[in-house]
Order: sequence, then structure tokens, then C-alpha cells
Amino acid sequence: MTTLTTRVARVARTTRRTREPEDLPPRSIAPRPLARVLTIAVLLVATAYFVLPVVWLLIASTKSNGDLVSTFGFWFADMNLAANYTSLMGWTQGLFWRWVGNSIFYSLAAGLVGTLVSVMAGYAAAKFAFPGKRLVLGVTLSGLLLPTVLLTIPLYLVFQAIGLTNTPWAVIIPSAVSPFGVFLATVYAQTSVPDELMEAARLDGAGEARIFFDLVLRLLAPAMVTIFLFIFVATWNNFLLPLLMLSSPELKPVTLGLYGMMSYFDPDKGAVMLGALLGVVPLVVLFIGLQRYWRSGLAAGAVKG
Repeated sequence: MTTLTTRVARVARTTRRTREPEDLPPRSIAPRPLARVLTIAVLLVATAYFVLPVVWLLIASTKSNGDLVSTFGFWFADMNLAANYTSLMGWTQGLFWRWVGNSIFYSLAAGLVGTLVSVMAGYAAAKFAFPGKRLVLGVTLSGLLLPTVLLTIPLYLVFQAIGLTNTPWAVIIPSAVSPFGVFLATVYAQTSVPDELMEAARLDGAGEARIFFDLVLRLLAPAMVTIFLFIFVATWNNFLLPLLMLSSPELKPVTLGLYGMMSYFDPDKGAVMLGALLGVVPLVVLFIGLQRYWRSGLAAGAVKG
């Protein structure tokens, strides 16, 4: 017994000496030191590019108009946060938080509906044979080449003809249609939904609807998170569509409301910066909460099996 324990301990010590560190790749595929240094430098530059504007916005939201132009942009001046918030609420007539709620509602509704429609269309395109399949896929891919700005005026004319302008549907319905989401769902369904599993479910007597809702949606859950985030962010940042479709102040999203504040003669820029900062908080919370699902969703269609 003692001899066996000694041998096990000796093997363990040898393994620890020869094993590569867990946070490093094997030596055969490890990058060279120069490549690692260049990669870290590029990542630091990219991080600064994305983080510094947020830091500047955070600091600018605490300044008055005079301090914005007379003090260093990345350092605090006289704290004017309470006055900026009061000015923001006063100029928007108390509608600012309603605008934020409108943006959340439009983005959530478009994201949920658009994700379900995209996954259904992508699954059908990937796993079923039907007449005109190639044509449908070609039209979907061509939709990726068209800037959404070109479709805004035709969409306005269509929605005006059916009486849906100045309603939430005028923002939700166009935003839920995502050719990019259909394309992603098609790629994910081709690689992440085994044909053998579908055949086994059919042999067990499951219908197509049950297969889709009980099996396919579970397999494509990471991909659905990715598609949802794309549609959510695109709807949140959309400006021209709500500008044309909505006229009531109570229906405006936060992007359109802040634009109206900036177009006012001599605006309170500190209050606008505070509104922009508060308006981006839901996006930050969403990305942090769904980060692990989103990262796995980006790679879900990269490996077949």
C-alpha cells in the first residue's frame, strides 16, 4: 500500500513538472512573444477606443455648459449633476423615463418577435426542401446588402396607407424583420441541429411543431441570444424610422427625444449628456447579463456536430 502511494505521488509530481500552465496553450501552437505583445497592444488600443468615450460621457454629465468648454474633458469640474438632472426632467416635461421605457419596450418586442421569426425561417431553410428554396435564400442574402435607410420612406408610405403610423407597431414590425437574423439562424441550424435527432423524434411520433419548440429551440438557444442582441441594439439605436413614424411625444424613444433636446436653441449640454448616459444603462445591463450566452452563441455554428 505504501509502495503504491509513493508511486502515485511520484507520477503526480512528474505530471506537475511537465504539464503546461492551464492559462497557456501548448507549446506547439503557442504564439511567439512578439505576436503576444502585439496582440495585447492591439487589444489595449481597442479597449481604450471603446471605453474612453463612455468615461468622457460620465464626466461630461456632471458639468455645466461653461465647464464643458473650459475644463479638461477627462477630469471633473464643479459638480453640476443635480442641476443637470433637474434641467433634463424640466425640458422633457417629465417624459424622459417614459422615453427610456418606450425604447426598452420597442427593442424587447422587436427582439423577441424577430428572434422567433428568424429562427423559424432559418430552421425551415436549413432542414426542409421546398420549391424556390434557393431563391428565398438569395433574396434573404440580398437583404443584407440593402441599407435600412433606403427602406424607411417606402415603409412609411405603406404604414401610412394602412393607418399604423404614430403607433408602436410602426417601429416594432419593421425592426423585427431581420435578414441578418435569418442568415445566422440558417447557419446555426445547419450545424447545430442533427438530422438524426429530428428523425428519432419523428419516429417517436412527435410532430413538426413539437420538434421545433421542444428540441430545436433548446439547441439553438445560444444562437437565439445572439440574434436577439443584434435586433435589440439595432432597434434601440434606430433613429430615422421613429423620426418618420412617430409624432406624439409620449411615443418617442430616448434617441429621438434627446435629438429634440439637442435641436433646441442653446441646449443644456450637460443635461443632454446625462440623458445619453442614463439612456445607455439598459444596454450595458443587457450585455453584461447575457454576455456568456452571447459569446457561446457566436461560436455555436462554428463546429459541426
